[in-house]
Parts: sequence; structure tokens; C-alpha cells
Amino acid sequence: MITSAQDSGDPDREREDAATAAARLSATVDRLSAENAGLRAELSRRGLLDLATGVLVARLETSPAEAGGHLSRLSEETGVGAEDLAADIVNGTAGAVAVAPPGGGPAPPPRPEARRTRRTATAAEARPTVGEAAATLLEGGLAPLGVTALWLWRRTDSGCLRLAGHAGVSALEAVQWQWIPPSPPASFRPPLTDGVPVWLDAGPPPGETLPGPGPRAARALLPLRLRGAPVGAALAVWPGPARLGEPVRRALMDLTEVAARVLTAAESEPPSPDPVLDDLLDAMAHPAMTLRRDPADTGREPAVEYLNRAAAEALDVPGGASGHPLGRLFPLLHTELAELSERAHEGVSVRRAARLPAAPGVRSPAPLLDVRALPLGPARTAVLWHTGSDRGTAAARAVARLQGVAPFEDSLTAGVSVWGEQAYPMFGLPREAPPVPLTELRGRVHPEDRADLAELLSALTERHEGATAVIRLLAEEGRPRHLRITAEPLLTEGALTGITGVYQDVSAEHRTEIALSATFDQLTAVTERAAVRHRLALQLQRAIVPEMPALRLLPGLTATARYRPAVQEYRVGGDWYDVLPLPDGKVLVAVGDIAGHGIESATGMVALRNALRGLAFTGRSPGRLMAWLNEVTLHTPGHPTATAVCALYDPRDRTLRWASAGHLPLLLLREGRARLLDPPRDILLGAVPDAAYRETVTRLRPGDTLLLFTDGLIERRRDTLDEGLRELLRRSEALSGYAVDEQADRLLSEAGGDTDDDTSLIAVRVDPADGP
Repeated sequence: MITSAQDSGDPDREREDAATAAARLSATVDRLSAENAGLRAELSRRGLLDLATGVLVARLETSPAEAGGHLSRLSEETGVGAEDLAADIVNGTAGAVAVAPPGGGPAPPPRPEARRTRRTATAAEARPTVGEAAATLLEGGLAPLGVTALWLWRRTDSGCLRLAGHAGVSALEAVQWQWIPPSPPASFRPPLTDGVPVWLDAGPPPGETLPGPGPRAARALLPLRLRGAPVGAALAVWPGPARLGEPVRRALMDLTEVAARVLTAAESEPPSPDPVLDDLLDAMAHPAMTLRRDPADTGREPAVEYLNRAAAEALDVPGGASGHPLGRLFPLLHTELAELSERAHEGVSVRRAARLPAAPGVRSPAPLLDVRALPLGPARTAVLWHTGSDRGTAAARAVARLQGVAPFEDSLTAGVSVWGEQAYPMFGLPREAPPVPLTELRGRVHPEDRADLAELLSALTERHEGATAVIRLLAEEGRPRHLRITAEPLLTEGALTGITGVYQDVSAEHRTEIALSATFDQLTAVTERAAVRHRLALQLQRAIVPEMPALRLLPGLTATARYRPAVQEYRVGGDWYDVLPLPDGKVLVAVGDIAGHGIESATGMVALRNALRGLAFTGRSPGRLMAWLNEVTLHTPGHPTATAVCALYDPRDRTLRWASAGHLPLLLLREGRARLLDPPRDILLGAVPDAAYRETVTRLRPGDTLLLFTDGLIERRRDTLDEGLRELLRRSEALSGYAVDEQADRLLSEAGGDTDDDTSLIAVRVDPADGP
């Protein structure tokens, strides 16, 4: 028995069938779009060829078939394209015929601009609307003359002029000049009454206002007449004063003949219902559109009301007022766009989608990225998107993906607060709720922690300093939530205008610390259970600082890391490391060593490593990150001290910007020779408040290898630290020819350290493929 995918209930088969159907639909849409574009081009081409054939029929007194054959033979003999030759023939009707008649005689040389004008004219006449024809005339014929805007008015029975089409004109300006009364400005009268053009090289006369960018911008007012009768007027506008010589005037008059024919044959474009919004969308650099929906018919799909220029270019359709069904412009995305628009109207708020379609499929179209839908009253929606990833939005999403981390920003001048997605569940609020400014959190904070919040706000608002605090948020039910707040003031000319920072949910870490402390107290009460305590702590440490995969590819780097616990069984140390790619393309490389051993060191290591991870996404420099980390260390339970080195590698120029808090030097291995990069002598973390950390910039080369390590790698009971470093230099040079992961393995296995301390090692190699 044969069953369908629907009958069988096989989800994989259903997804495969859906992907196949989507691929077929996409292929069909692509084919029809290509055919449509080809038909439009062929219509314009055939119109010019047919016109030239008609001229030859009259001139040569022959049949259409013979005239068409003659045109083809001339194209082959002269090597001139059929369209260019047809343009020469049609242009020749205004003077000498641009083709040799039977019996000999050379044809006059054609003018390139004349050919361009004729092709533009034929293409404009093939357009369905006056607006599209105006755009074709401007782009193909007038723009090379310096014209930036074209207006076409149709004359009505009452003697008024009504705007029928325009190009290079804002929507608001088009609405303002939609009608011109029977008593128009003085410059309009010669074209309308006498059929005489008006050439304004330096703008209209004093006291007269005409459309254009300024009073001295050049303009040309031209009569539009058909079979001797006036049908309207045209206005060409330049960006500034211009000399309108004879070649420019002749070209303009040639194109206005076409405009007159278009004006009577094509459809006029209606004025924009909201010109200010249309102009605002056109001012945007990324695609945007407005959709119109029928509130009474919720089941009907919205229609595209307006496309801005960026959207029209991305979709390869004419811009401006569209009127296209949503399914025609987005055949594979119209359902998702309609649903996003509907959700925006239901919630009366902005709705977002990171990408549409949500997941790539077989032959899926190029996705719309960072899509936003904003309701505009009951019937309209503004939809904005990007065709490429926006760095700021992508960085915010990357921060939001960190577990329990969310960025925030409060504008004190506008009174607006913005939260990352993960902030809402931290505060127990729905996504539709307004964000709570940092300055208004007091009522949500545990009474015992309100002084800490006040000190944080005082540092930000009075001293204009960055600050960090851990507070407890009150919960309606259950345990309070522990929140770490790291914030920076936003200043404009010395005045505080806002606050930005990061919220981090550290509830799990706090509960872990409590559990570890309780476990410590309980297990140390009985000596025979000490081994269980150490084993638990060691497993916790391994879970927090896992072994990095043997090899990892990062922007411009190949990196590997190793961690070796203390030799003494179940002894817990405070070593940690991190290699983390950041949203701005840089790579964070860090190692640290908290003084001492045991549960306190392990929990302190967790606090510092997690804090540095969150702080790194602020994009600040290593020196600033170390200063913040010093403040975190001072407020960490147990008051630990630690050495650390924090580096940011920029693959664009291969620079390493780094700062050190009393840590060992870095080792640079270049062309088989090893040397130490001595850090500035800055104080270790947790020693004093308000410590400053200097930065060092090291430019790396392709093939360089950099080692960052803790003292467990080199410390020996009978030797000094300098002797251990010299031994490490010697071993590194001996291993310079090995791959970076094998080099790390051998260094760790052959290391001379014998103090039973734990060891962290990071090895990064600059990708030689980057080139010098």
C-alpha cells in the first residue's frame, strides 16, 4: 500500500516535500520575472524597429517585409546594431535620412546622443504609467544633460494643470504642486498659450516660485503639444545655475515630443496619501515599504502601498507608489510578512524578526534581515529590513545569546529605555511591558541592597563614573533573583544624557556559591569526608573551565588551549583562560590566576571569568576591561586577589592590544626565535580600588605564535622564575616547526614546573594566509 507523507505522519518527509514545493515555486517566480523583464525590453526594442521599418516603407516605397529585410542587411553590412541603426533612421526623418538609399550616396554620420535620445523615447512610450515614463526620460535622456528632476502636468478641461507623473521629486513636493490653477505663474504662460519654451538659466524671475531645489537653480518650462493642440507642460530642473545652450535645448525638445504622447496614452499616478512618510522612507539607506490592509477583512493579505528607493532597487521594480499585491513582490515570504504585520497591529507595537525566511531552505531567496513591522493607524504598516547584516543589531543579538546577559540603555533626555530581549524574564515582565529605567529600580530591589543601588547611581549620575553592583530583585513568588549591573554614563559636552550597560543574571552562580559554602562547612566537619569535598570541587572546576578543542579557527588566528589541574589529587586551583570571538570581529584572549586554592579560589575564578566575558561585549579597550575587572574582584566574596592578562586581537591590521595585572610576560615566537613581551608593572586585581591599567600594542606578523600561560608552567622549587622563563624560551624555539596544537601538547608535557600548581596555556598563531 502506498501512503502519502501526510498519511504516514513522517515529519522529515513533510519537510522535504515542503522544501521541494518551495524550490519549484522559487524557480517558477524567477523564470516568470525573467520572462517579464525580457518582454518589456523586447516591447521597447520592437517599437523602435517597427517605427524605423515604417519610415523605410515610406521612403523606399516598398513593402514592410522588404523594408525589414533591408534594415537587417544594412545592420550586417555596416556593423551597426539594429537598434542603433533604427534610431538613426527615425532621427533622420527630422532632416537628412541617416541611411544610404538605393543607388549610392553616403549617409551623414549619426550622433551618439541622438541614438540615446531615440532609444530613451521608445522605452518611455512602452511604460504603463506617466511616472515610469518620466523616470525613463530622466535616467536615459535628461540626466546626462545635468537634469535632476522632471515634472509632467496634464491640462484639464477646466484649464488647470494636474500633475500626471514625475521623477527625482519628493512625495511632499509632488503633493504641493499637484494642481496649478488656470492663472499659473508667469513663466508657465508662454508654453501654455503660445507653445514657446521658457529657458531660465539662473532660476525664475524675482518674486516667482517654481518647483526646484533653490531660487537660482536652472529650469526649463516646455510646452507639451499633440497634433498642434496643447496637452500639458513639462518642467526640467537642474541642481543649480546652468548654461542652457543649443544642444541642451534641442535634446529637451526632442524628448518633450515623447512626453506629450505619453501624457495622453499612459495612466497618471495618484498623489501619495502620506507624502511626509514616503519622503522619510526614501531618506533611509536600507529598504522600507508601507503596506495597506483592510481592517474589516482580516483574512485578506495586505497590499504594498509604497516602496522606497532602496527597496525598489533590491526588488528590481519601479519605486514610488506601488499598488502591487504582497505576494507578487515576495512570492515566498508574503505569508510571513503578512503575519508579522498582523502581530504588529494586534499588539499595537513594533514586531521584529531576525530574518525571513526564518530558516534557509532549498533554493530559498536571499533573506530579509532585521525585519521590523510598525503599525501606522488601523490600516497601514511600515516594514523595514536590511539586505546585509547590521553590525549594531547583530552585536546586540550576540550579547543576548550569552546566558543571562542583556544590554540596556536609558536616555535621560528623551525619557526612553531600551532593553535586550533577555532582560524581560530577569525582571519577570512580559515582552510587551515598557522597560524600567535604572534610576527607577529602587522599588523592585531588596531593602538590604538598596544602598548598593544608590551607590551605583551616585557613581553614574554624580561622579560620571562607570560602576558595578550586585543586587537582589524582589519576586512576587519564590526566591529573589540576583542581578549584576555593570553600567557606564553617556556624556554629551560634559552633561549626563543617558546610561548604558549590561544586566547579568547571576542567580545560579550565587546559589552555586551558597551550595559550595554549605557543602564546604558540612564536609569539613568530618575528616573522613574531605576527599569527597575535593572531588566535587575539582569536577566543578573542570565543568567551568573545560578543555578547549584541540584546534579552533578564529578571525585571522588558529588557537588552542590546555588546562592541567594541580598534581596533588583533588586539589582545586584558581587558574582560568578564555578565547572568545567578539561581534566587532576582534578576538578576546585572556588568562588569569587567583591566589590560593580551594572552594574560594574556584568561586572567585568563576566570578572573574564570567565578568570579563560579559564586559568584553561592551567593546571597550583591555585597560578599561581590567579596571572594571579590578572593581569586580574587590566586590567578590572572599576578597580574592589575582593576576591576569587581557588582550584584544584585531585581524584587520594584526594588532594585539593588551594589559596586564601583575601577570607573567607573553611569549612571542617569530621565525624560529622566541622572546618575552614584558608587560607594564601594573598592580594585581583586587589589591586597591580605582586602579588604572596601561595598554601595550604589539603588531603581529603572519606566522607569529603567541603564548599566554600561568606560573604552573614554569615554576620550579629550586630555580628562580627567570630560569624557568629561559627554559620555556629554549623549548619554544625547539618546537617552532610544529603545528600549534602539537606545540601546546609538547610544551605542557615537557614543562619544568614542579610546584603542584595548576596550569593554563593558550597558544595562538597568526594565519599566514592573511598575507603581509
